[in-house]
Amino acid sequence: MGEAPIFYYDTNSPYAYLAAERIQDVITEAEWRPIAFGMLLRDIDRVPWSLRPGREEQMADCERRAAERGLPPITWPKGWPAQTWSLAPLRAQIMAEEQGLLVPFALACYRKMFVEARSLAELNTIFDAARVAGLDPPEVRDRIAEPALKERLREYTDEATARGVVGVPTVAVGDELFWGDDRLEDAAAALARAG
Repeated sequence: MGEAPIFYYDTNSPYAYLAAERIQDVITEAEWRPIAFGMLLRDIDRVPWSLRPGREEQMADCERRAAERGLPPITWPKGWPAQTWSLAPLRAQIMAEEQGLLVPFALACYRKMFVEARSLAELNTIFDAARVAGLDPPEVRDRIAEPALKERLREYTDEATARGVVGVPTVAVGDELFWGDDRLEDAAAALARAG
């Protein structure tokens, strides 16, 4: 088989949160890739559902899916999504990736955001997620502005854009893209066919 499947996500997305909570069971070999989804949207000139009128229906859908999957109730952070999005947690995830802690840190970030209703635009929330994942909060604070972390995040985001990613979560299996937390099984089936 060729390259590993790639799981593109941004920790400000509730659908990506739902996918993150189960992708390890559905596609165990998926490589997690944080992307700056806000930057991708700007580049492709797209407005996400969360910033359009009538978003309450999809918020309710996220809440329903969380309940169906036995996850804690989704609690929306104040000001979500515009006031909760930040590059800082995404850069910190690049640091976590270097230390082999990307998945536990990403999951801790998601749970802070969508279970505890804490904004990831607040550094203390990121530091608390870092503690949960086994990262050193002072190191996170000192490193999130490092050019190398910024560049790796930019590379991941540019890669997703070049592949045609238009939403998160997206799983890339070869040249095929599966957008949506309800497409994980389709991505797994494509992976099985390719294997």
